[in-house]
Amino acid sequence: MRATAATVGWIRAWAHLVLLCVLVCGALPHPAFAQIPALAGSAAKGSEPDAVHRDPLDRGTPRRAVAAFIRAAHRNDMVAALRYVQAGGRSQARAEDLVHGLNGLMDRYFHQPLASISDAPEGSLDDGLPLDRERIGPLKIGRRDVYLELVRVNDPSSGPVWLISSETLARVPAMLDDEERSWVEAWLPDRLFAPAAFGFSFAEMLVWVASLALPLLLLPLLLRLLLVVACRVLPRRREALQLWHDALHWPIVLALLVGLQLVALPWFGPTVSFRFAYTQVVLVVLVIVLAWGLHRLITLALRRVSVRVEHHGRTGVRSVLMLGERLLNVLLVLLAVLTVLSLAGFEVKTLLAGLGIVGIAVALGAQKTIENILGGMMLLGDEAIAVGDVCRINNRLGTVEDITLRSVRFRTIEQTLLSIPAGVLAQADLENFASRGKILAQHRLRLAYGTPVEQLRAICAQLGALVDAHPRLEHPLSRVRLIEFAPLGIELELYAYVLTSDLPEFLAIREDLLLQAAALVESAGARFADPTATELLRTQTPAP
Repeated sequence: MRATAATVGWIRAWAHLVLLCVLVCGALPHPAFAQIPALAGSAAKGSEPDAVHRDPLDRGTPRRAVAAFIRAAHRNDMVAALRYVQAGGRSQARAEDLVHGLNGLMDRYFHQPLASISDAPEGSLDDGLPLDRERIGPLKIGRRDVYLELVRVNDPSSGPVWLISSETLARVPAMLDDEERSWVEAWLPDRLFAPAAFGFSFAEMLVWVASLALPLLLLPLLLRLLLVVACRVLPRRREALQLWHDALHWPIVLALLVGLQLVALPWFGPTVSFRFAYTQVVLVVLVIVLAWGLHRLITLALRRVSVRVEHHGRTGVRSVLMLGERLLNVLLVLLAVLTVLSLAGFEVKTLLAGLGIVGIAVALGAQKTIENILGGMMLLGDEAIAVGDVCRINNRLGTVEDITLRSVRFRTIEQTLLSIPAGVLAQADLENFASRGKILAQHRLRLAYGTPVEQLRAICAQLGALVDAHPRLEHPLSRVRLIEFAPLGIELELYAYVLTSDLPEFLAIREDLLLQAAALVESAGARFADPTATELLRTQTPAP
Protein backbone atom coordinates (compact mmCIF):
# COMPACT_ATOMS: atom_id res chain seq x y z
CA MET A 1 0.00 0.00 0.00
CA ARG A 2 2.83 2.40 0.79
CA ALA A 3 4.53 1.68 -2.53
CA THR A 4 1.25 2.24 -4.33
CA ALA A 5 0.73 5.57 -2.52
CA ALA A 6 4.26 6.68 -3.41
CA THR A 7 3.72 5.74 -7.05
CA VAL A 8 0.47 7.69 -7.14
CA GLY A 9 2.28 10.67 -5.60
CA TRP A 10 4.99 10.55 -8.28
CA ILE A 11 2.38 10.32 -11.01
CA ARG A 12 0.56 13.33 -9.57
CA ALA A 13 3.78 15.32 -9.42
CA TRP A 14 4.57 14.44 -13.05
CA ALA A 15 1.04 15.43 -14.06
CA HIS A 16 1.32 18.75 -12.23
CA LEU A 17 4.67 19.55 -13.85
CA VAL A 18 3.54 18.59 -17.34
CA LEU A 19 0.33 20.59 -16.93
CA LEU A 20 2.26 23.63 -15.80
CA CYS A 21 4.67 23.37 -18.73
CA VAL A 22 1.81 22.99 -21.21
CA LEU A 23 -0.04 25.98 -19.77
CA VAL A 24 3.06 28.14 -19.75
CA CYS A 25 4.13 27.12 -23.25
CA GLY A 26 0.64 27.84 -24.50
CA ALA A 27 0.68 31.23 -22.83
CA LEU A 28 3.96 32.29 -24.43
CA PRO A 29 3.47 33.11 -28.11
CA HIS A 30 5.78 31.40 -30.58
CA PRO A 31 8.58 31.69 -31.27
CA ALA A 32 9.00 31.69 -27.53
CA PHE A 33 12.34 33.45 -27.43
CA ALA A 34 10.85 36.40 -29.21
CA GLN A 35 8.76 37.07 -26.11
CA ILE A 36 11.77 37.48 -23.83
CA PRO A 37 12.30 41.17 -23.11
CA ALA A 38 15.86 40.85 -24.32
CA LEU A 39 14.73 39.26 -27.58
CA ALA A 40 11.66 41.32 -28.36
CA GLY A 41 11.86 42.51 -31.87
CA SER A 42 10.09 45.75 -31.20
CA ALA A 43 9.06 47.76 -28.16
CA ALA A 44 6.36 50.29 -27.52
CA LYS A 45 6.85 53.32 -29.71
CA GLY A 46 8.36 56.27 -27.98
CA SER A 47 9.98 54.17 -25.27
CA GLU A 48 13.44 54.09 -26.91
CA PRO A 49 15.54 56.40 -29.05
CA ASP A 50 14.78 56.62 -32.72
CA ALA A 51 17.99 54.75 -33.59
CA VAL A 52 16.44 51.52 -32.34
CA HIS A 53 13.36 51.86 -34.53
CA ARG A 54 14.98 53.35 -37.58
CA ASP A 55 16.90 50.19 -38.47
CA PRO A 56 14.49 47.68 -40.07
CA LEU A 57 16.85 44.82 -39.16
CA ASP A 58 16.72 45.69 -35.44
CA ARG A 59 20.44 46.26 -34.96
CA GLY A 60 20.14 49.44 -32.90
CA THR A 61 21.45 47.91 -29.63
CA PRO A 62 23.89 45.06 -28.87
CA ARG A 63 21.20 42.90 -27.32
CA ARG A 64 18.80 43.25 -30.22
CA ALA A 65 21.54 42.69 -32.78
CA VAL A 66 22.57 39.40 -31.14
CA ALA A 67 18.93 38.29 -30.83
CA ALA A 68 18.18 39.11 -34.46
CA PHE A 69 21.33 37.29 -35.62
CA ILE A 70 20.28 34.18 -33.67
CA ARG A 71 16.81 34.25 -35.20
CA ALA A 72 18.15 34.62 -38.74
CA ALA A 73 20.80 31.91 -38.29
CA HIS A 74 18.28 29.43 -36.84
CA ARG A 75 16.06 29.96 -39.84
CA ASN A 76 19.07 29.00 -41.98
CA ASP A 77 18.61 32.37 -43.68
CA MET A 78 22.31 33.05 -44.24
CA VAL A 79 21.59 36.02 -46.52
CA ALA A 80 19.81 37.73 -43.62
CA ALA A 81 22.39 36.53 -41.07
CA LEU A 82 25.21 38.13 -43.08
CA ARG A 83 23.62 41.52 -42.48
CA TYR A 84 24.49 41.21 -38.78
CA VAL A 85 28.23 40.59 -39.28
CA GLN A 86 31.20 42.43 -40.76
CA ALA A 87 32.14 40.37 -43.79
CA GLY A 88 35.56 42.07 -43.97
CA GLY A 89 35.97 41.63 -47.73
CA ARG A 90 35.36 37.88 -47.63
CA SER A 91 33.44 36.16 -50.35
CA GLN A 92 29.81 35.41 -49.69
CA ALA A 93 30.40 31.66 -49.62
CA ARG A 94 33.27 32.02 -47.14
CA ALA A 95 31.28 34.42 -44.98
CA GLU A 96 28.30 32.05 -44.94
CA ASP A 97 30.56 29.19 -43.81
CA LEU A 98 31.92 31.31 -40.96
CA VAL A 99 28.43 32.43 -39.94
CA HIS A 100 27.26 28.82 -39.98
CA GLY A 101 30.21 27.80 -37.79
CA LEU A 102 29.65 30.72 -35.41
CA ASN A 103 25.99 29.74 -35.08
CA GLY A 104 26.98 26.18 -34.19
CA LEU A 105 29.45 27.42 -31.58
CA MET A 106 26.83 29.67 -30.01
CA ASP A 107 24.30 26.83 -29.96
CA ARG A 108 26.74 24.72 -28.02
CA TYR A 109 28.66 27.14 -25.80
CA PHE A 110 26.77 30.42 -25.48
CA HIS A 111 25.04 30.48 -22.07
CA GLN A 112 25.09 34.16 -21.18
CA PRO A 113 21.62 35.52 -20.35
CA LEU A 114 20.65 38.01 -23.03
CA ALA A 115 19.23 40.26 -20.34
CA SER A 116 22.82 40.89 -19.22
CA ILE A 117 23.75 42.31 -22.66
CA SER A 118 23.34 46.06 -22.96
CA ASP A 119 20.13 47.22 -24.60
CA ALA A 120 21.27 50.83 -24.87
CA PRO A 121 22.05 52.24 -28.37
CA GLU A 122 25.53 53.27 -27.20
CA GLY A 123 26.24 49.94 -25.47
CA SER A 124 27.95 49.56 -22.09
CA LEU A 125 30.03 52.59 -21.19
CA ASP A 126 31.81 51.11 -18.17
CA ASP A 127 33.29 47.91 -19.63
CA GLY A 128 36.73 49.42 -20.40
CA LEU A 129 36.31 48.92 -24.16
CA PRO A 130 36.22 51.58 -26.86
CA LEU A 131 32.85 53.25 -27.21
CA ASP A 132 32.20 51.49 -30.51
CA ARG A 133 32.97 48.03 -29.11
CA GLU A 134 30.92 45.57 -27.06
CA ARG A 135 31.94 42.16 -25.76
CA ILE A 136 29.59 39.23 -25.03
CA GLY A 137 30.20 35.78 -23.66
CA PRO A 138 32.30 34.03 -22.71
CA LEU A 139 32.04 30.84 -24.75
CA LYS A 140 33.78 28.12 -22.75
CA ILE A 141 35.44 26.19 -25.55
CA GLY A 142 37.87 23.57 -24.34
CA ARG A 143 39.91 25.17 -21.58
CA ARG A 144 39.57 28.71 -22.88
CA ASP A 145 37.02 31.47 -22.44
CA VAL A 146 36.38 33.11 -25.78
CA TYR A 147 34.49 36.40 -26.08
CA LEU A 148 32.57 37.60 -29.09
CA GLU A 149 32.94 41.24 -30.09
CA LEU A 150 30.40 43.59 -31.59
CA VAL A 151 31.33 46.80 -33.36
CA ARG A 152 29.20 49.87 -33.92
CA VAL A 153 29.31 51.16 -37.48
CA ASN A 154 27.39 53.80 -39.38
CA ASP A 155 25.02 52.27 -41.92
CA PRO A 156 24.27 54.67 -44.82
CA SER A 157 20.53 53.93 -44.71
CA SER A 158 19.95 52.98 -41.06
CA GLY A 159 22.44 55.06 -39.11
CA PRO A 160 24.49 53.60 -36.22
CA VAL A 161 24.06 49.82 -35.97
CA TRP A 162 25.82 46.99 -34.14
CA LEU A 163 27.45 44.12 -36.04
CA ILE A 164 29.48 41.06 -35.09
CA SER A 165 33.03 42.14 -35.77
CA SER A 166 35.22 40.82 -38.55
CA GLU A 167 37.84 39.80 -35.96
CA THR A 168 35.29 37.49 -34.30
CA LEU A 169 34.56 35.82 -37.63
CA ALA A 170 38.29 35.39 -38.19
CA ARG A 171 38.57 33.42 -34.91
CA VAL A 172 35.77 31.00 -35.79
CA PRO A 173 38.06 28.34 -37.45
CA ALA A 174 40.36 28.33 -34.40
CA MET A 175 37.38 28.00 -32.07
CA LEU A 176 36.05 25.09 -34.12
CA ASP A 177 39.44 23.37 -33.82
CA ASP A 178 39.35 23.75 -30.03
CA GLU A 179 35.99 21.98 -29.66
CA GLU A 180 36.04 18.96 -27.37
CA ARG A 181 33.67 16.08 -26.92
CA SER A 182 31.27 16.60 -24.04
CA TRP A 183 30.79 13.98 -21.34
CA VAL A 184 27.51 13.04 -22.99
CA GLU A 185 29.26 12.42 -26.30
CA ALA A 186 31.98 10.48 -24.51
CA TRP A 187 29.60 8.18 -22.64
CA LEU A 188 26.81 7.60 -25.12
CA PRO A 189 27.07 5.79 -28.48
CA ASP A 190 27.43 7.94 -31.59
CA ARG A 191 24.24 6.56 -33.13
CA LEU A 192 22.20 8.25 -30.37
CA PHE A 193 23.26 11.65 -31.70
CA ALA A 194 21.19 11.25 -34.84
CA PRO A 195 18.40 13.87 -35.19
CA ALA A 196 15.21 12.84 -33.39
CA ALA A 197 12.63 15.64 -33.24
CA PHE A 198 12.44 19.42 -32.85
CA GLY A 199 16.19 19.72 -33.38
CA PHE A 200 16.96 17.27 -30.57
CA SER A 201 19.12 14.25 -30.93
CA PHE A 202 18.17 11.02 -29.18
CA ALA A 203 21.02 11.58 -26.71
CA GLU A 204 19.84 15.07 -25.81
CA MET A 205 16.30 13.84 -25.30
CA LEU A 206 17.59 11.00 -23.11
CA VAL A 207 19.58 13.44 -20.94
CA TRP A 208 16.59 15.78 -20.66
CA VAL A 209 14.20 13.00 -19.61
CA ALA A 210 16.75 11.68 -17.12
CA SER A 211 17.17 15.17 -15.63
CA LEU A 212 13.43 15.17 -14.92
CA ALA A 213 12.88 11.56 -13.90
CA LEU A 214 15.81 10.99 -11.56
CA PRO A 215 15.11 13.98 -9.25
CA LEU A 216 11.43 13.03 -9.08
CA LEU A 217 12.45 9.54 -7.96
CA LEU A 218 15.25 10.46 -5.57
CA LEU A 219 14.17 13.76 -3.97
CA PRO A 220 11.01 12.34 -2.28
CA LEU A 221 13.10 9.52 -0.84
CA LEU A 222 15.68 12.01 0.39
CA LEU A 223 13.02 14.16 2.08
CA ARG A 224 11.50 11.05 3.67
CA LEU A 225 14.93 10.10 5.01
CA LEU A 226 15.41 13.60 6.43
CA LEU A 227 11.99 13.32 8.08
CA VAL A 228 12.93 10.03 9.73
CA VAL A 229 16.20 11.51 11.03
CA ALA A 230 14.43 14.64 12.29
CA CYS A 231 11.78 12.57 14.08
CA ARG A 232 14.48 10.59 15.85
CA VAL A 233 16.36 13.72 16.87
CA LEU A 234 13.16 15.51 17.93
CA PRO A 235 10.72 12.77 18.99
CA ARG A 236 8.39 15.23 20.72
CA ARG A 237 7.93 17.12 17.46
CA ARG A 238 7.12 14.02 15.43
CA GLU A 239 3.50 14.99 14.74
CA ALA A 240 4.40 18.55 13.75
CA LEU A 241 7.26 17.39 11.52
CA GLN A 242 4.99 14.88 9.80
CA LEU A 243 2.40 17.60 9.21
CA TRP A 244 4.96 19.95 7.69
CA HIS A 245 6.34 17.18 5.52
CA ASP A 246 2.92 16.19 4.20
CA ALA A 247 2.06 19.78 3.33
CA LEU A 248 5.36 20.92 1.78
CA HIS A 249 7.23 17.94 0.39
CA TRP A 250 5.86 18.17 -3.17
CA PRO A 251 6.40 21.94 -3.49
CA ILE A 252 9.95 21.41 -2.22
CA VAL A 253 10.54 18.52 -4.63
CA LEU A 254 9.26 20.46 -7.63
CA ALA A 255 11.17 23.61 -6.66
CA LEU A 256 14.41 21.61 -6.38
CA LEU A 257 13.64 19.89 -9.67
CA VAL A 258 13.15 23.22 -11.45
CA GLY A 259 16.34 24.56 -9.85
CA LEU A 260 18.27 21.53 -11.10
CA GLN A 261 16.85 22.17 -14.57
CA LEU A 262 18.32 25.67 -14.53
CA VAL A 263 21.69 24.38 -13.30
CA ALA A 264 21.77 21.52 -15.84
CA LEU A 265 20.62 23.69 -18.75
CA PRO A 266 24.11 24.00 -20.32
CA TRP A 267 24.26 20.20 -20.72
CA PHE A 268 21.23 19.81 -22.94
CA GLY A 269 19.32 21.79 -25.51
CA PRO A 270 20.02 21.71 -29.24
CA THR A 271 20.16 25.47 -29.85
CA VAL A 272 20.70 28.69 -27.97
CA SER A 273 17.20 29.88 -28.87
CA PHE A 274 15.75 26.72 -27.29
CA ARG A 275 17.73 27.38 -24.11
CA PHE A 276 16.45 30.95 -23.97
CA ALA A 277 12.84 29.82 -24.38
CA TYR A 278 13.27 26.87 -22.01
CA THR A 279 14.83 29.12 -19.38
CA GLN A 280 11.79 31.38 -19.50
CA VAL A 281 9.42 28.43 -19.20
CA VAL A 282 11.40 26.99 -16.28
CA LEU A 283 11.44 30.37 -14.53
CA VAL A 284 7.68 30.72 -14.92
CA VAL A 285 7.16 27.20 -13.56
CA LEU A 286 9.52 28.05 -10.68
CA VAL A 287 7.43 31.13 -9.82
CA ILE A 288 4.24 29.04 -9.87
CA VAL A 289 5.77 26.29 -7.71
CA LEU A 290 7.17 28.80 -5.21
CA ALA A 291 3.79 30.55 -5.00
CA TRP A 292 2.13 27.17 -4.44
CA GLY A 293 4.62 26.28 -1.71
CA LEU A 294 4.27 29.67 0.01
CA HIS A 295 0.50 29.32 -0.12
CA ARG A 296 0.71 25.97 1.67
CA LEU A 297 3.26 27.33 4.14
CA ILE A 298 1.10 30.35 5.01
CA THR A 299 -2.03 28.22 5.33
CA LEU A 300 -0.37 25.63 7.55
CA ALA A 301 1.44 28.15 9.77
CA LEU A 302 -1.59 30.37 10.34
CA ARG A 303 -3.89 27.43 11.01
CA ARG A 304 -1.52 26.04 13.61
CA VAL A 305 -1.42 29.46 15.28
CA SER A 306 -5.22 29.61 14.97
CA VAL A 307 -5.61 26.30 16.80
CA ARG A 308 -3.38 27.55 19.61
CA VAL A 309 -5.21 30.85 20.10
CA GLU A 310 -8.58 29.06 19.94
CA HIS A 311 -7.34 26.70 22.64
CA HIS A 312 -6.75 29.79 24.80
CA GLY A 313 -10.22 31.13 24.04
CA ARG A 314 -9.07 33.93 21.69
CA THR A 315 -11.69 33.37 19.00
CA GLY A 316 -11.41 36.97 17.85
CA VAL A 317 -7.71 36.52 17.10
CA ARG A 318 -8.60 33.35 15.19
CA SER A 319 -10.93 35.33 12.94
CA VAL A 320 -8.24 37.96 12.37
CA LEU A 321 -5.85 35.17 11.38
CA MET A 322 -8.39 33.82 8.88
CA LEU A 323 -8.73 37.26 7.32
CA GLY A 324 -4.95 37.69 7.29
CA GLU A 325 -4.56 34.33 5.56
CA ARG A 326 -6.90 35.43 2.77
CA LEU A 327 -5.13 38.77 2.36
CA LEU A 328 -1.72 37.11 2.19
CA ASN A 329 -2.94 34.59 -0.39
CA VAL A 330 -4.42 37.37 -2.54
CA LEU A 331 -1.16 39.33 -2.39
CA LEU A 332 0.79 36.16 -3.18
CA VAL A 333 -1.32 35.48 -6.27
CA LEU A 334 -0.96 39.08 -7.48
CA LEU A 335 2.81 38.97 -6.98
CA ALA A 336 3.06 35.66 -8.85
CA VAL A 337 0.93 36.96 -11.74
CA LEU A 338 3.02 40.13 -12.05
CA THR A 339 6.24 38.10 -11.99
CA VAL A 340 4.96 35.74 -14.69
CA LEU A 341 3.88 38.69 -16.84
CA SER A 342 7.31 40.25 -16.40
CA LEU A 343 9.01 37.02 -17.47
CA ALA A 344 6.65 36.80 -20.45
CA GLY A 345 7.88 40.19 -21.69
CA PHE A 346 5.20 42.57 -20.50
CA GLU A 347 6.16 45.96 -19.10
CA VAL A 348 5.19 45.58 -15.45
CA LYS A 349 5.79 49.24 -14.57
CA THR A 350 3.30 50.33 -17.21
CA LEU A 351 0.89 47.66 -16.03
CA LEU A 352 1.21 48.80 -12.40
CA ALA A 353 0.65 52.41 -13.43
CA GLY A 354 -2.49 51.36 -15.31
CA LEU A 355 -3.65 49.32 -12.33
CA GLY A 356 -3.13 52.36 -10.11
CA ILE A 357 -5.37 54.49 -12.31
CA VAL A 358 -7.96 51.73 -12.47
CA GLY A 359 -7.69 51.31 -8.71
CA ILE A 360 -8.47 54.99 -8.12
CA ALA A 361 -11.49 54.78 -10.41
CA VAL A 362 -12.68 51.59 -8.73
CA ALA A 363 -12.18 53.11 -5.27
CA LEU A 364 -14.32 56.11 -6.19
CA GLY A 365 -17.07 53.85 -7.50
CA ALA A 366 -16.83 51.26 -4.73
CA GLN A 367 -17.00 53.37 -1.62
CA LYS A 368 -19.57 51.07 -0.03
CA THR A 369 -17.38 48.05 -0.62
CA ILE A 370 -14.40 49.81 0.94
CA GLU A 371 -16.64 50.86 3.84
CA ASN A 372 -17.62 47.24 4.35
CA ILE A 373 -13.99 46.08 4.26
CA LEU A 374 -12.94 48.69 6.81
CA GLY A 375 -15.97 47.81 8.94
CA GLY A 376 -15.00 44.14 8.88
CA MET A 377 -11.43 44.97 9.88
CA MET A 378 -12.71 47.11 12.78
CA LEU A 379 -14.99 44.31 13.96
CA LEU A 380 -12.16 41.82 13.89
CA GLY A 381 -9.73 44.26 15.45
CA ASP A 382 -12.11 44.91 18.35
CA GLU A 383 -12.79 41.16 18.61
CA ALA A 384 -16.50 41.93 18.65
CA ILE A 385 -17.39 38.67 16.91
CA ALA A 386 -15.64 35.54 15.75
CA VAL A 387 -16.51 32.49 13.70
CA GLY A 388 -18.71 30.16 15.76
CA ASP A 389 -20.09 32.86 18.06
CA VAL A 390 -23.79 32.83 18.91
CA CYS A 391 -25.08 36.39 18.44
CA ARG A 392 -28.23 38.45 18.24
CA ILE A 393 -28.05 40.94 15.40
CA ASN A 394 -30.98 43.29 14.99
CA ASN A 395 -33.19 40.90 16.99
CA ARG A 396 -32.12 37.89 14.87
CA LEU A 397 -30.49 35.05 16.82
CA GLY A 398 -27.97 32.79 15.12
CA THR A 399 -24.36 31.69 14.67
CA VAL A 400 -21.52 33.40 12.79
CA GLU A 401 -20.35 31.00 10.06
CA ASP A 402 -17.75 33.05 8.21
CA ILE A 403 -16.16 36.49 8.17
CA THR A 404 -14.92 37.71 4.78
CA LEU A 405 -13.33 40.90 3.56
CA ARG A 406 -16.75 42.32 2.73
CA SER A 407 -19.44 40.64 4.79
CA VAL A 408 -20.34 38.30 7.63
CA ARG A 409 -22.30 35.12 6.96
CA PHE A 410 -24.85 34.52 9.72
CA ARG A 411 -26.84 31.30 10.20
CA THR A 412 -30.11 32.04 12.00
CA ILE A 413 -31.91 29.63 14.34
CA GLU A 414 -34.40 29.11 11.47
CA GLN A 415 -31.37 27.76 9.52
CA THR A 416 -31.54 30.56 6.97
CA LEU A 417 -28.28 32.16 5.86
CA LEU A 418 -27.85 35.92 6.04
CA SER A 419 -24.99 37.80 4.41
CA ILE A 420 -24.63 41.05 6.33
CA PRO A 421 -22.28 43.76 4.94
CA ALA A 422 -19.60 44.52 7.49
CA GLY A 423 -20.27 48.24 7.24
CA VAL A 424 -23.91 47.64 8.18
CA LEU A 425 -22.93 45.23 10.94
CA ALA A 426 -20.61 47.80 12.48
CA GLN A 427 -23.63 50.07 13.02
CA ALA A 428 -26.15 47.36 13.97
CA ASP A 429 -27.38 46.27 17.41
CA LEU A 430 -24.99 43.42 18.11
CA GLU A 431 -25.23 41.15 21.13
CA ASN A 432 -22.60 38.44 21.45
CA PHE A 433 -23.35 35.49 23.70
CA ALA A 434 -20.07 33.66 23.15
CA SER A 435 -18.16 35.37 25.96
CA ARG A 436 -20.67 34.63 28.73
CA GLY A 437 -19.82 32.00 31.31
CA LYS A 438 -23.33 31.68 32.71
CA ILE A 439 -26.92 32.18 31.51
CA LEU A 440 -29.69 33.88 33.45
CA ALA A 441 -32.90 31.96 34.15
CA GLN A 442 -35.53 34.48 35.31
CA HIS A 443 -39.17 33.37 35.54
CA ARG A 444 -42.37 34.49 37.26
CA LEU A 445 -44.55 31.82 38.86
CA ARG A 446 -48.15 33.09 39.21
CA LEU A 447 -50.18 31.45 41.96
CA ALA A 448 -53.94 31.80 42.16
CA TYR A 449 -55.52 34.27 44.57
CA GLY A 450 -56.90 32.59 47.68
CA THR A 451 -53.62 30.81 48.46
CA PRO A 452 -53.09 31.09 52.24
CA VAL A 453 -50.13 33.13 53.51
CA GLU A 454 -48.60 30.21 55.37
CA GLN A 455 -48.83 28.15 52.21
CA LEU A 456 -47.06 30.98 50.28
CA ARG A 457 -44.31 31.05 52.93
CA ALA A 458 -43.84 27.29 52.65
CA ILE A 459 -43.72 27.35 48.84
CA CYS A 460 -41.15 30.20 48.84
CA ALA A 461 -39.00 28.35 51.40
CA GLN A 462 -39.13 25.06 49.50
CA LEU A 463 -38.32 26.75 46.16
CA GLY A 464 -35.43 28.61 47.79
CA ALA A 465 -34.06 25.35 49.18
CA LEU A 466 -34.38 23.79 45.74
CA VAL A 467 -32.39 26.62 44.18
CA ASP A 468 -29.73 26.56 46.90
CA ALA A 469 -29.25 22.80 46.57
CA HIS A 470 -29.01 22.73 42.77
CA PRO A 471 -25.37 22.04 41.75
CA ARG A 472 -25.52 23.92 38.44
CA LEU A 473 -26.83 27.23 39.80
CA GLU A 474 -24.79 30.15 41.11
CA HIS A 475 -25.97 30.24 44.72
CA PRO A 476 -25.05 33.72 46.01
CA LEU A 477 -27.07 35.44 43.31
CA SER A 478 -29.92 32.95 43.00
CA ARG A 479 -33.17 33.65 44.86
CA VAL A 480 -36.93 33.06 45.05
CA ARG A 481 -39.06 36.01 46.25
CA LEU A 482 -42.67 37.09 46.29
CA ILE A 483 -42.55 40.29 44.29
CA GLU A 484 -46.08 41.40 43.43
CA PHE A 485 -49.82 40.92 43.77
CA ALA A 486 -50.44 41.30 40.05
CA PRO A 487 -53.76 41.43 38.27
CA LEU A 488 -53.22 37.90 36.96
CA GLY A 489 -52.12 36.35 40.22
CA ILE A 490 -49.63 36.30 43.08
CA GLU A 491 -46.19 36.47 41.42
CA LEU A 492 -43.11 34.65 42.72
CA GLU A 493 -39.82 35.43 40.93
CA LEU A 494 -37.30 32.65 40.36
CA TYR A 495 -33.97 34.35 39.63
CA ALA A 496 -30.93 32.11 39.06
CA TYR A 497 -27.73 31.97 36.96
CA VAL A 498 -27.11 28.60 35.32
CA LEU A 499 -23.38 27.83 35.29
CA THR A 500 -22.99 26.96 31.61
CA SER A 501 -22.42 28.78 28.31
CA ASP A 502 -23.90 26.00 26.20
CA LEU A 503 -27.46 26.81 25.16
CA PRO A 504 -28.78 23.21 24.85
CA GLU A 505 -27.40 22.37 28.28
CA PHE A 506 -28.98 25.53 29.71
CA LEU A 507 -32.38 24.60 28.28
CA ALA A 508 -32.18 21.14 29.81
CA ILE A 509 -31.23 22.49 33.27
CA ARG A 510 -33.95 25.16 33.13
CA GLU A 511 -36.55 22.57 32.14
CA ASP A 512 -35.61 20.37 35.09
CA LEU A 513 -35.70 23.35 37.46
CA LEU A 514 -39.18 24.46 36.34
CA LEU A 515 -40.58 20.94 36.53
CA GLN A 516 -39.32 20.58 40.10
CA ALA A 517 -40.84 23.98 40.96
CA ALA A 518 -44.20 22.90 39.52
CA ALA A 519 -44.03 19.66 41.52
CA LEU A 520 -43.41 21.61 44.74
CA VAL A 521 -46.40 23.89 44.10
CA GLU A 522 -48.66 20.90 43.47
CA SER A 523 -47.38 18.99 46.56
CA ALA A 524 -48.10 22.08 48.70
CA GLY A 525 -51.76 21.97 47.62
CA ALA A 526 -51.58 25.29 45.75
CA ARG A 527 -52.39 25.91 42.15
CA PHE A 528 -51.17 28.25 39.46
CA ALA A 529 -53.29 31.21 38.41
CA ASP A 530 -55.63 30.77 35.45
CA PRO A 531 -55.20 33.86 33.26
CA THR A 532 -58.42 33.16 31.36
CA ALA A 533 -60.48 32.92 34.58
CA THR A 534 -58.96 36.12 35.91
CA GLU A 535 -59.73 37.95 32.71
CA LEU A 536 -63.30 36.56 32.75
CA LEU A 537 -63.75 37.74 36.33
CA ARG A 538 -62.45 41.16 35.45
CA THR A 539 -64.84 41.54 32.49
CA GLN A 540 -67.81 40.46 34.61
CA THR A 541 -67.10 42.93 37.43
CA PRO A 542 -69.40 45.99 36.93
CA ALA A 543 -67.69 49.30 36.49
CA PRO A 544 -68.21 51.81 39.36
